[in-house]
Amino acid sequence: MQCELCGDTIRGSPKRVNIEGAVLQVCLKCARLGVEVAQPRPAAPGRRAPAAPAAPQRKGRDIFDLMVGEVVDDFGERIKRARIEKNWTQKDLANEIKEREILIKKIEKGDLIPEDQVRVKLEKTLGISLLEVSDDEAKSQKGVRISTTLGDIIKIKRE
Repeated sequence: MQCELCGDTIRGSPKRVNIEGAVLQVCLKCARLGVEVAQPRPAAPGRRAPAAPAAPQRKGRDIFDLMVGEVVDDFGERIKRARIEKNWTQKDLANEIKEREILIKKIEKGDLIPEDQVRVKLEKTLGISLLEVSDDEAKSQKGVRISTTLGDIIKIKRE
C-alpha cells in the first residue's frame, strides 16, 4: 500500500490522519503532519452495523430561478466607463465593493457575467444600471395605477 501523502510504500499498518480536513491513510513519517483519526471498527459477524442517518434531501435549484432580469450585453463597457468617470483604477473599484481585482478585470473584459450580489454592489457604487428592462415591462409600469384586486386580498388572507 502507498502513502496517500508522499507516495512511499507503507511498511506495517497505515495510519489514518486528518490533514486540513482530509482523512488520509499515510506512512508513519507523514502521520506527524496531521491528527490521528480512530480506525473504523469492523462489525461483529452476528451484529448489524447501525444505519447512518439519512442526509436531508435538498430540492434542486435551477439557475433560472435565481435570475432577477437579464444583464445588458455591454455591461463591461458600462462598468469601465463609469469607473473611469470616477477616476478609479480597477483596484480602487474592487476595494470599494470589497471584491477581488481579478473579478473586476474579468467582468470588464466581458469574460464573466456578474452575479446578482456583485451586480447590485456595482450598480450602487457606480450609479449605473446593468439590467435590461423589456418594452413590455416598461409599458406596464408607466401610467398604470396599481390597485388591490380581489385576488390580492385572497392571497393576503391565506398568508
